[in-house]
Amino acid sequence: MTALQDAAQETAAKVVAKFSSSTSHEFRGEYSVTVKLDELRAVMEFCRNELKLNFLIDVSSVDNMGEEPRFMMVYELAKVDDSVHLRIKAAVSEEQADGAEVPSVCDLWATADWHEREVYDMMGIRFSGHPDLRRILMWEGYPYHPLRKEFPLAGKPSEMPDVAFTGEAPLADGPFVTSSGASSRVQGEPRAR
Repeated sequence: MTALQDAAQETAAKVVAKFSSSTSHEFRGEYSVTVKLDELRAVMEFCRNELKLNFLIDVSSVDNMGEEPRFMMVYELAKVDDSVHLRIKAAVSEEQADGAEVPSVCDLWATADWHEREVYDMMGIRFSGHPDLRRILMWEGYPYHPLRKEFPLAGKPSEMPDVAFTGEAPLADGPFVTSSGASSRVQGEPRAR
C-alpha cells in the first residue's frame, strides 16, 4: 500500500469512528464511506472542517432502478495539500429524492452549486437548502429527468419553447444555423447531415 492509500484509509477510518453507523469499503486503493442520509450533512461538515477535505471534486448520483433505496448520492472529496481522496455515499429512496431530503452542501463547498443542480436536472433528486435549485442543462418545464433508467435512449417527445438557436452560432466548426422546428435531431443539426 502506498503512503497516499494509507492516508486515505486513515481518513475513512476517522469518519467511521465518528459516525458508527457508517461503513468503509476499499476498491483498488480507493476508499468509500457509506453513510445514512440523515447523517450526511454532519459527515460532510466533519470532512470539511475536521478532516480538511477542502475540495469537492464532484457530486453525482446512481439510479439503481428496481432496488430500494433507488438512488445513491456520491460525493468525491479531496485534500488539496496531500492529494488524499475520499468518496462519501448515501442511499436515497425515491420518496426522499422527491421530498428534498438530501441536504445541500453548497455552503461548505461552492462547487456543489452546479453539481447539485445537475443531479436535480438529470435525476430529479432535490436538495434542501440549495440557494438556486433549478435546471442547468434542460429547459424549465421539461417534464423528465434524462439520466433515470426508465428514460428511453432515444428520448421522449415534449413541448419545447421556441428559444432554440435561430441565428449564427460562433463555434469552432464555423457559424451555422440550427432549426428549432426540424422534425428530427438530425435535420436540426447541420453537422449531422
